[in-house]
Amino acid sequence: MILIRGGRVVDPERKQEQTADLVIEEGKIAAVGKYEDDGSYEQVIDAAGCVVAPGLVDVHVHFRDPGLTYKEDIETGARAAAAGGFTTVVCMANTKPPVDNAETLRCILEKGRRTGIHVLAAAAVSVEMKGQELVDMELLREEGAAGFTDDGIPLMNGKLLYEAMKQAARLHVPISLHEEDPAFIGNNGIHHGTVSEKLGIYGSPAVAEDSLVARDCMIALHTGARVNIQHISSAGGVEAVRLAKSMGAGVTAEVTPHHFTLTEDAVLKYGTLAKMNPPLRTEHDRQALIRGLQDGTIDIIATDHAPHSREEKERPLTEAPSGITGLETSLALAVTELTGKGYLTIPELMEKMSLNPARLYGLDCGRMEAGAVADLVIFHPEEEFIVQNFRSKAVNSPFTGWKLRGRVRYTICSGRIVYENK
Repeated sequence: MILIRGGRVVDPERKQEQTADLVIEEGKIAAVGKYEDDGSYEQVIDAAGCVVAPGLVDVHVHFRDPGLTYKEDIETGARAAAAGGFTTVVCMANTKPPVDNAETLRCILEKGRRTGIHVLAAAAVSVEMKGQELVDMELLREEGAAGFTDDGIPLMNGKLLYEAMKQAARLHVPISLHEEDPAFIGNNGIHHGTVSEKLGIYGSPAVAEDSLVARDCMIALHTGARVNIQHISSAGGVEAVRLAKSMGAGVTAEVTPHHFTLTEDAVLKYGTLAKMNPPLRTEHDRQALIRGLQDGTIDIIATDHAPHSREEKERPLTEAPSGITGLETSLALAVTELTGKGYLTIPELMEKMSLNPARLYGLDCGRMEAGAVADLVIFHPEEEFIVQNFRSKAVNSPFTGWKLRGRVRYTICSGRIVYENK
């Protein structure tokens, strides 16, 4: 048994917080209240000054396994996740080979079971992620696929997506969408605006995102599917999701910490480390993302953890791959930029980072009550630290060297401590 003493216990489901003790026994929360250390506990954790909350759930990570393990693998990705306070992650399907078959899916899930955290996997929507033929969604769901996505590649065939959504609705699983129409894009990873013009590059305008978000929200409305708009970045995209929700569509949206923290100007300072798909956009867009988080239009904060090698990121701006690592900085960026600046309360933040992601995938986590699974994060919301020494294989982050608040002290998964940083 573990006793967690004197923490600020946050329950996002009830939107409550209280100073209390918490007892863990046999992988579950046994009790929340006031308890003395009577010597019967295997470990006692002093959580004074810390938040004790449900373990974070990230619905959007790239662990690059199989095929691209020089960037990351399931073991190192899981270690990075645990260090960031995550107890559950959902791996994307754009591996090599992609997760469009049962064998690859089983391999990922088996490796994930050996990590100490919950590693789930989404399967591809289309065969070889070519957007031409649907995978056997029923078979892959039976084999354990948490959901479906061709993340990294937009699904341009509207009829195929319509059929995919109908099947996803029948199987009661979410389908997650990367929304960038390549017809509008000159060079991806950089917003088409004042910065790209200064660099002499035609980038990726907001219309590339807005047009597909609007289309897919309407397809979701007509199919009844549970659809997740991934890494939303534009004010127009936020407004399209807001409208779709008001019409009754089963749409959720996720935003990354880098999109609510940085703007296109970061490309001038950080170069390829600030290159990502969709790109960092304007301050107007950034503020729209924050408002979307505040009013519930944006349901989820997800990292889009996208590790790359140093050599790849040192290529010229138009040749380097897009994406940054995110698992180890996500919570601290959210605490620093959102709760620290008064945009969200801690319970609201935990709703975005734990409860809502769990609900999207129908997971039994994100709750803080007796009998709930003991997946927990303990962090100090005021403690500052310098971003450095990543557990991920990759270090492609513009936040290296930043001073952030919200240091993770413990991550506990199924009642076991999987990360400790006293």
